[in-house]
Order: sequence, then structure tokens, then C-alpha cells
Amino acid sequence: MRHALLFSVFVVASCGLAYELIAAALSSYVLGDSVTQFSTVIGTYLFAMGVGSWLSRYIERGLAIRFIQIEILVGVIGGFSAVILFLVFAHLSGPFRLVLYGLVFVTGMLVGLEIPLIMRILKNELAFKEVVSQVLTFDYLGALAVSILFPLLLAPHLGLMRTSMMFGLFNVLVALWAIALFGRDSGIVPAAAGQVERAAPMALPPSAASFLRAQCAIALLLLVGGFAFADKLTALAEEGIYADQIIYAESTPYQRIVVTRWRDDLRLHLNGNLQFSSRDEYRYHDALVHPALATLPGAKRVLILGGGDGLAAREVLRYPQIESITLVDLDRNMTNLFAKAPLLTALNQNALSSPKVKVLNQDALLWLEQNPDMFDLILIDFPDPSNFSLGKLYSSAFYRLLEKHLSATGLAVIQSTSPYYARKSFWCIVATLEDAGFRTAPYHAYVPSFGEWGYIIAGRGTFVPPAAFPVVPRSFDAPSLKALFEFPPDMARVPTEVNRLNNQVLVRYFEEEWRRVMR
Repeated sequence: MRHALLFSVFVVASCGLAYELIAAALSSYVLGDSVTQFSTVIGTYLFAMGVGSWLSRYIERGLAIRFIQIEILVGVIGGFSAVILFLVFAHLSGPFRLVLYGLVFVTGMLVGLEIPLIMRILKNELAFKEVVSQVLTFDYLGALAVSILFPLLLAPHLGLMRTSMMFGLFNVLVALWAIALFGRDSGIVPAAAGQVERAAPMALPPSAASFLRAQCAIALLLLVGGFAFADKLTALAEEGIYADQIIYAESTPYQRIVVTRWRDDLRLHLNGNLQFSSRDEYRYHDALVHPALATLPGAKRVLILGGGDGLAAREVLRYPQIESITLVDLDRNMTNLFAKAPLLTALNQNALSSPKVKVLNQDALLWLEQNPDMFDLILIDFPDPSNFSLGKLYSSAFYRLLEKHLSATGLAVIQSTSPYYARKSFWCIVATLEDAGFRTAPYHAYVPSFGEWGYIIAGRGTFVPPAAFPVVPRSFDAPSLKALFEFPPDMARVPTEVNRLNNQVLVRYFEEEWRRVMR
């Protein structure tokens, strides 16, 4: 029994950490700012475990029965936690945080009850120091296993819903195993010489074992059903988040990709955030590509960082002098989707299949560090700096690295969020580029799906807007381009700090400004 219970500690610890990681990952998907979400979820969970451990002192009888019942409860509550959170966010977004921290607290409290009960059960077989050392060893090993498997295998391949259901099943299976262990005993401990036979303190009466098996059967039925219909549950939740018809949805190791359609309008969402609408994306990509590239008649080599949808590459390919485009996007699933799906390849005009385009699925920062190539134009089309993993790609260290890959007269163009809705964020990026040694030319363009959107051209000299366009943009011409470089008072420059790797001030600006917009 001892070895079986110690293995159950391993499973219990694995399940507990999995529920914690699922809640933190899901909240960072829908609320952004992954550091805040992981910090507050982990803090709440650990506090709740402490509360559970304290409450375990009041369980004085029927330790085996209580342990089994707690396992079943943890399995059901933790197993359905992702489903509950997705549905609440989709249909009742107001109380999302209340439900999030409520689930985290209840799950943590129940997990906090489990380990003390196992230790008290094992004290009949082991010395106290052995109980503590062995239980905690298996507890930490279980946590290590899940912390490695969750980001590498479970979340990207099973998704959050199926992962939570799977660990719920593990909890209930531990409960069934415990019923078998404790129910196997006849309930009588043989007497030693000169002693009276006594009842085994952990033995389950047959009636209790039958009742617990029935509870396990119900929990297993629910969890197996939830696992089997996870795709439909995800679709139900996302139908509440996205107003349009979902035609493609996938969880990758890096993000949740959703493509929606309403009539002739295709929309791409990453982690719930709109990336483009096919009705007006040309305005965004016109502004990203043409003002800079029109001033570089000798440009032959272009680097695109991000831009896995191929839409920026489409615009660059309109210039016949371009010989090669290197596109570096972290997510292979993203670039494969936009290289193969007919509706999407029609939108980017098969740009990712062009012989001039080389697609590399690597981390942009690491690629820049390891690759010596030089480019005449670098287009940076990253998602907005909504978390610290993205914020590093807007830092002074990143821009200093970027400068080493620009040819003598080369230019870099950075999409830089909205100077109207996120004014400090926009000018923070300008200040950061200037701190890295660039001379900057900030500008903005109106994109109906987003409002006023900001860009920055960065180079070693003063940028002069083109007097004519060899490739005509659809949304502006040379005379109207000048207005894009002018900022009215409500978008004019404001003082900001420089975004450095050790402060990531841009992420804080971005979260504060967009939070006000979304209220």
C-alpha cells in the first residue's frame, strides 16, 4: 500500500500543478499580461493550499473516505475548470475574474487537503521523517513532470480543455485505486502475541466502498464525455467570443489561431485579438510597406519579422527589383495555414509560395543573433506588446541588434500600435528606437477595423517621404502621404521611458492604455 500511495502523491501533485497552469494560461490568453496572470493565479493557488492544509486538522475520522471524496471533487472541479472559464468569458465576461480566482481557490484548497491526509494515512506504515521526506519528494517530482510536459506537449497538442479533462480523469482514477487499496482489507488487523485484534483504521466498509465507486463512475462519465466533446465545447465558447462564423480554429504551441468569416470579410484573431479584416487590411499593409520601400529603388533584399499571414510579403513582391524576402515567424502552424488554405492564399496572392520568399519558423531575436545577413528593408510586423515575451521585441536591445542587419542606406519599419488609443505606448517605441541610435520618422494611417494606427520608419539618416510611388498604393498617394507624418494635438508626442529588457515599461503602458479603451 505504501508504494501505491506514494505514486498517488506523484499523480496528485501533477494534477494540482496542471490545474494551476491551465488557469494561468487561459487567463493570460483572454486578459493578456501573462506575468500578472501567472503571478496572481499562482499566489492565490498557493495561499489556498495553505488554507486546505490548515483545514485538514479538522478531519479526524474516516481519513481514507475523505481522501477519496476530495480526489473526486478535485477531478470534477479541476477537470471542468477550463470549460467553465471559457464559457464564462464568452457569455458572462463581467464576473470572469471572480470565477477564475474562485475556481483557483477551491481547487488549491482541495489539493492542500490531500497531502496532509496522505501523510496521516502513511504514518501507520512509516516513521515520521520517512513520511515527510518521501511524500514531499514525490510531490515535487510530480510538479516537475507537469511543468515540463505542459508547455511542450499537453497545451499545444491537447488544448487547455482536453488537458484539464485528462488530469481530472487522473484524479478520479487515483480515487478508484484508493478504493481498491482500502477496500481490499478485511477491516481486521491480526493481533500480535498477547494483544487483542483491532479494526484497521483505514479499511473501507463495503457499503462505503460501493457508494464511492458510484461517485467515481459518475465523475468518470462526465469527464470522458467532456474530453470527447471538447471541440464542441470550445466551439460553443468561441461562438460567444466571436460574432462571425468560425471557419478555422487551432491551438498551437504559441497561440490560439481563429479565422472567422462574415459574407466576404475574413478576420484573423490571435489569442482573441483581431489581427486583420480582409476588407481593410490593405490600408494597414499599404502604410507598413510602401512609404519606406518607395524610397529604396535599389532595394533587393527584404527581411520580414512576424507577418506570418503573408500580406506584407504580398505588397513587397509588387516591386520587381526585389530579389529575395526572408520571412521569420515563430509559429509554423500560422505560416502553413496561410501558405495552403485557399481562402487565405487568395488573400495574400500565394505570397508565401513565391520562389523569392524563404519562410523560417524561428524566434526573431535568436535568428537575428545567429544570422549575419544584411537587408535593404526590414519590416517588423509583430503583434502588439501585450505581454513580456512580445515586449522584448520592442526593446532597445532588440533594436540595437536589428541595426546590425541593415545595409548602409537601409530602413526598418515597425508597426507600433495606435498613437490615439495607446499614445504613450506609441511614443515609447519611438523613444526606444532613438535610444538604440536610430533616426525616426513616425506616422499613422486610418484602418477602419482598428482606428488610427501607428508606424515608425527608422534608419541612420533623415527620412524624406517619396515624391512618387513606383507601385501605387490603394489607400494614399504622394500628396496625401504627407499628412500621415503629421500628428494632431491628441496624438502628439508625450514624454516616456525607454523600453529596456530589465524594465519592460512598454508592456505596462500598453496594458494601462488599452484597459481604459476596453472599459
